[in-house]
Amino acid sequence: MEPFDAQRIISLVEEVSPKDLGPIAKKGIRAAVKAGLFIMDRYEKPHEISYKGEIDLVTETDLEAEKIITDTLGGSKDAEIMAEESSLDSSLRDGTFWIIDPLDGTTNFAHGFPFFAPSVAYCRIESGRFQPLFGCIFIPCLRELFWAVKAGGSYLNTRRIRVSREKEISRALLATGFPYDVHQEPEGVVSALKEMLVAAQGIRRAGAAAIDLAYVACGRFEGFWEKKLKPWDTAAGQLLVEEAGGMLTDYRGGSYNPFVPEIIASNGLVHERMVQILQGFSV
Repeated sequence: MEPFDAQRIISLVEEVSPKDLGPIAKKGIRAAVKAGLFIMDRYEKPHEISYKGEIDLVTETDLEAEKIITDTLGGSKDAEIMAEESSLDSSLRDGTFWIIDPLDGTTNFAHGFPFFAPSVAYCRIESGRFQPLFGCIFIPCLRELFWAVKAGGSYLNTRRIRVSREKEISRALLATGFPYDVHQEPEGVVSALKEMLVAAQGIRRAGAAAIDLAYVACGRFEGFWEKKLKPWDTAAGQLLVEEAGGMLTDYRGGSYNPFVPEIIASNGLVHERMVQILQGFSV
């Protein structure tokens, strides 16, 4: 396993980042790591749980981790913060943004399942066109920091990563997730899962889209699909996959950004087959 050494990572960020993105990337990484270490400190302690929906929960740790991230970012004057627990407007609109999920995989965290991560992305939106510039996802239980800088590559701690080279979906390990309204509308989700299940070598559903995308970027998964995600679920992961040589589209093979309600991310080699299977389940 690639060792986690925050100072070595920061040094590498300075080395590989375009000049204007270096300070942004360092700030984003420090925020994600600080939040992740705080989350780990709370991991095995009792949690205060409330619900935003039938199965969509939030803990006090989400709220405190979000404050840690926003405080570390310093309320950047040149960038609006779009964060899961505090933003009232998560629509696609022009501007420069920090897009934050303080604790992706809250349900996992609340149940003691060690698959969760803070996710931090920096992007620019111009004339409705989404441009990811920096993204990082820190899995504190594994001490794995996935990060990417536009035109600088994708990394796991200090090792550059690439997507898998597997071409056959029958040999592919794929990941998916279920939307929070799956109890009300299970049919389409289950039907898509069935189609993919018989096509792929295996399917994993672990409940943290940001980590699923990081795993596509480093080749642990060949692909990932899901519906009804929010911008903070995929903003960092999009850049990780792109800079690692992968591909992202909607279910029909059209262009993707984190404000699109469906995603296919892959190594590019199994992408066409995933689109063939999933296009009939597009919204």
